[in-house]
Amino acid sequence: MGRMSRRTVAFSLALLVAAGGLFSCAADGPGSALTTPAPSQSVARSPEPSEAPSTAAPTKTTGSAPTSTFSVAIRHISLSRGKDRPLPTTIWYPRSGDGPFPVIVFSHGLTSEPSAYSALLTRWARAGFVVAAPSFPHTHYRVSDYRPLDVVNQPADASYVLTKVLALGSKSGDPLAGRLDTKHVAAAGHSAGGITTIGMFTGKRDARLVAGIVLAGRQVLPAPFTGPAASILFVHGKLDRTVPYQDGLAAYRAVPWPKALMSVTKGGHVTISKGFEPVLDTTTDFWRWSLYGDPAAKARLKADATAGGTATLTADL
Repeated sequence: MGRMSRRTVAFSLALLVAAGGLFSCAADGPGSALTTPAPSQSVARSPEPSEAPSTAAPTKTTGSAPTSTFSVAIRHISLSRGKDRPLPTTIWYPRSGDGPFPVIVFSHGLTSEPSAYSALLTRWARAGFVVAAPSFPHTHYRVSDYRPLDVVNQPADASYVLTKVLALGSKSGDPLAGRLDTKHVAAAGHSAGGITTIGMFTGKRDARLVAGIVLAGRQVLPAPFTGPAASILFVHGKLDRTVPYQDGLAAYRAVPWPKALMSVTKGGHVTISKGFEPVLDTTTDFWRWSLYGDPAAKARLKADATAGGTATLTADL
């Protein structure tokens, strides 16, 4: 994990568990996805990064995102990063259209699963994105061997899944053959999945990523954002009692690249339910801009986020 020692990683995660932060995503499970968890303490802030990442803006080619809405197909593939790390993965993708379509890897929260986020991921796929969401071996819904500290291994899991899914684009006869944009890939996640996503831009940096979305996430390990510049959107409820808003704000402030923060004024830990259009619209237009290079989508972001007066948007894009 970069220059961090195993002792540093273990200590940081132990602090998080002691504070309740790595157990607090339990409400992410399918049976309770819209409940508000009990309050938990915040983790002590990470020290300032010791290494300076690239601050150059990501190179974006101006383009246009698809204007039509796609019918969505769903498939399940069996993946495993070694014998003890099964990663069954669900893929949402446009049923028709040649593409190429940008690819997003999505990470679920603790005791959750990809299907719990179906409304969100379907919306992205309908807009012209391929979304791959693995179930992590020790943190998914109803897992028998629950290990919240295993979140430290999930950034590498997500990168592995991304590699395998991108390879389908060159596999003859596969439904995704010739339809994947391997140069425009991104990562997103909710809660512990947000921690996983941040890990893919820090200590477990996946240099292929050009954009990311962090939903109710926090940075828990003292590793700087590093590698090629990428655009990142944070979405966080100001009333989140699971991952406090200030923790998400601290992660946002630590990003040295183009970034935006959507603050949901009365939002709790879950602000991505089917009926909450501002988050669905904002995240979808963020992908249209960051992965397709669509300037019209970028111009809509503020209006998307503030529609109905339920959220604000701070942006440095």
